[in-house]
Amino acid sequence: MYLNYWKLKDKPFENTPNPKFLFHSSKHDEAFVRLVYAINSLKGAAMLSGDYGCGKTLLMHTLIEQLPKDKFNIAYLTNPRWSATELIKEILYQLKVEITSDDRADLLHQLNDYLVDAFKQGKHTIVIVDEAQTIEKEETFEELRMLLNFQFNDRFLLTLLLIGQPELKEIVNQIPQLDQRIAVRYHLKKFNPVETKNYIYYRLQVAGNKYKLFSNKAIEKIHQYTDGTPRKINNICDLSLLLGFGQRVNQIQPNHIVSIINSES
Repeated sequence: MYLNYWKLKDKPFENTPNPKFLFHSSKHDEAFVRLVYAINSLKGAAMLSGDYGCGKTLLMHTLIEQLPKDKFNIAYLTNPRWSATELIKEILYQLKVEITSDDRADLLHQLNDYLVDAFKQGKHTIVIVDEAQTIEKEETFEELRMLLNFQFNDRFLLTLLLIGQPELKEIVNQIPQLDQRIAVRYHLKKFNPVETKNYIYYRLQVAGNKYKLFSNKAIEKIHQYTDGTPRKINNICDLSLLLGFGQRVNQIQPNHIVSIINSES
């Protein structure tokens, strides 16, 4: 609706995991480097935690996009509220393995055969469990731990990436057998004021804008209201551009931000 008015090619503040809009803050780059290290070093498990809306899923989509398809097979699980058996089934499904049995032992044999075949083809398997803090059954976490038993003497046959909100750290801490096997971990934090400003202008630039559509005071107000959470920043910036378009202004000012905040309270 407002793209032509603001001279934009794309909507800059959509809350979708589009890798081209990944803002390379020092926090996100550090998280990315650690995950890539875990994968390239064939570690058994890594964990990325972070507050709601901080960009963990976007980081995962960027990671998946950049990993060479001829070197890695990826199972990306996004709704992990399964039993242990359902978990194995979902992994096999994501890896495009035809499931031939409902028996857990048979399923594990299928997964083992797949992992060994992948290894022989020079490929490594990655299992990503997003929103892992939503797992309700202890047996499911135990099954995840048992996945790390798929290994040869000198290497793991898969790398498990656990992604979730801060409570995931507490859950994993209570499972020493799993906690001790996580080789790499990182906690993604919210943006500071400078990062918030750079984030807003980065996304506008990617969307095709060359002008400062938000005043510095407006950005300060945005940071105060969102506490530097990217998803919240996206929401209020999107509404700000819509409001500014409706009022035919040249730049978003603090009063526009306050108006949106008041309308939501």
